[in-house]
Amino acid sequence: MNARFILGLLTAGVLAAGCGNDDKKPVNNNAVAPKKPTVQAPFRFHKRIEVAPGQDFDVLSWGRGSSDVGSFLILHSDSAGMDYTTTTGNLEGSIVDVYNSDMDLDGNPELLIQGKAKDSTNYANVYAFEFNGDRANKLDFPKLTKKQRKGYRGNDNFYIKEGKLMREFPIYDGEGAEAKPSGAKRVFEYGLRNNSFTVDQLSKDSTAKDEPKQAVANQPKQEEKTEKKSEVRSSSSKKKRSSSSSSRSSKKRRRHRN
Repeated sequence: MNARFILGLLTAGVLAAGCGNDDKKPVNNNAVAPKKPTVQAPFRFHKRIEVAPGQDFDVLSWGRGSSDVGSFLILHSDSAGMDYTTTTGNLEGSIVDVYNSDMDLDGNPELLIQGKAKDSTNYANVYAFEFNGDRANKLDFPKLTKKQRKGYRGNDNFYIKEGKLMREFPIYDGEGAEAKPSGAKRVFEYGLRNNSFTVDQLSKDSTAKDEPKQAVANQPKQEEKTEKKSEVRSSSSKKKRSSSSSSRSSKKRRRHRN
């Protein structure tokens, strides 16, 4: 009985040890993280933006045969109201990113699609929409003026700051392939009022270098003004002298007559 009892204990111990070893799984240090789902052709870009619970916007770009042109899709999912709408438009270049804001604080979200083109004077295109329920209102994003575009060579950086759309890019000196970065940066702040964009330049950049040249150019005009003033003064003084001399001669004549 004692031998059988001891043998049973040994058997139970071996089984328990075997069960314990099964719980310890080998650690694989070379485990690869799961890849993000890729966008399949004909789609090129996809980003989901949730503006509120049950309010989602899926922004996509698509097209076959060319990477320079295509189209964009904005799929609005109102899962709370079971309402689904689609907004589409032509796209020049590729989509860099999509931004969401409420710049005019009216409770209606705005989606701003940043596109990158190859145009030598307008590298960045912004496609803007304001959504009110199931309606999409297209907004005209202002292009850079001639003065704002001075030294522009692309490399735009857009971002949202305190509810406003910010835009900054480096400024180049020179023309064509010989243009080099000046080290300065131009910064703009875009707002929205009455469905129209407002633009404020926040930076003081290389455009200020033109002011001394204008001041130098204006110097001859100032000298001409001073010369004219001196001529007027000299002529007036001559008139006074002539009048005084004439008065003296008249007095002498009167004395001679007397």
